[in-house]
Amino acid sequence: MSRPKVLVTRAWPADTETRLGQLAETTLRHPDTPMTADEFMAAATTYDAILPTVSDTIPAAFYPAAAGRVKLLANYGVGYNHIDIAAARAAGIAVTNTPGVLTDCTADLAMGLLLAAARRIGEGERELRTGHWSGWRPTHMIGKKVSGATLGIVGFGRIGQAMARRAHHGFGMKIVVYNRSPVDQDTLRAYHAIQPDTLHEVAARSDILSLHCPGGAKTRHLIDAGVFAAMKPGALLVNTARGDVIDEDALFAALDSGHLGGAGLDVFQNEPALDPRFLGHDTCVLAPHLGSATDATRAAMGHKAIDNLVAVLRGDTPPDLVSA
Repeated sequence: MSRPKVLVTRAWPADTETRLGQLAETTLRHPDTPMTADEFMAAATTYDAILPTVSDTIPAAFYPAAAGRVKLLANYGVGYNHIDIAAARAAGIAVTNTPGVLTDCTADLAMGLLLAAARRIGEGERELRTGHWSGWRPTHMIGKKVSGATLGIVGFGRIGQAMARRAHHGFGMKIVVYNRSPVDQDTLRAYHAIQPDTLHEVAARSDILSLHCPGGAKTRHLIDAGVFAAMKPGALLVNTARGDVIDEDALFAALDSGHLGGAGLDVFQNEPALDPRFLGHDTCVLAPHLGSATDATRAAMGHKAIDNLVAVLRGDTPPDLVSA
């Protein structure tokens, strides 16, 4: 019996690639660049399973072309807004993701961006590296106190709750939550959190607003000019969710006016094509989508995607099914 044919769209950690090779006839696409539309169309009639990443844009024509051949899109990552779930369902293609294993590292990075933006660490390092530091003085590079401040969390799933745990129990921060559905009272009590009725009310209460919601059409430009206007003067924004959650024109307007005090950003609307306006704002701490970028987490993500693949090959329901 022939082995199933599997395509990995980007380079993965070595041990996960080795495991895949033991399970299937595996094509490891090592040009570490996003798949092109032509490559996806060729793959549609070639592979039993494709393991894409968030940086792969899947053309609409792929889904009908893949019907009857591709059984699984095992996404390497939690977010799957780059996959048309309805089109995959219509084509009989299961879609899975990798929740849970990247929660802690993404929350760690969000907390790091929060601290770096509040305490102006990026600005300070650039001053040192360029030889412009003239020594300690009482009014030099004054930042914002984090301990005891109010943190607004937008999206209170696994990562949002992990952020609350770090912020409240580690830094004594007060937690206010915006979530698309009511959060149960036991969960709120665990972080001494409250859930106001509207996003604007959360923004108005927050010294720092941290984004942990999914991407996609429902949250595109959720953080718009109205939200920025509702925020306290000098408040900070942190985003480790998806770039398109923020209306970047509104973000730059808030930064240019000085109403927004700064930001810590790991994701961007058109990444990797960074809007050059970011480079003119020293109060922004910018990271190149590093949320899950630790050795343990990236390996765990790969193994979770493979576990989903194994289940599908066995005819079982995969553990992280998004759509079938």
